[in-house]
Amino acid sequence: MAGLDHGPAHVKEIEDPRIAIRNSRYGMFLFLIYLAFYAGFVGLNAFAPVQMESTPAFGLNLAILYGFALIIAAMILSLLYSWLCRGGSNPDGAKGP
Repeated sequence: MAGLDHGPAHVKEIEDPRIAIRNSRYGMFLFLIYLAFYAGFVGLNAFAPVQMESTPAFGLNLAILYGFALIIAAMILSLLYSWLCRGGSNPDGAKGP
């Protein structure tokens, strides 16, 4: 059909490989933090299920509290990743164009 071959709506973004590598390192580091936190949750469920049944606060058991903490931690880490990646366009730390 005529008129539907206009090309992409957005101009292709030019990405600096050094910035991509820096952002990948940030992502991997934050992922490993979350992985350790999640591994603690899985380990407690697998090896100390009675501990997960305890009610440390608000009448909720540890499994529920830990689960909510995992969700909140994921949100915080994603915001931190976004903030770190926006930190600057130059991985050397220099400001400017």
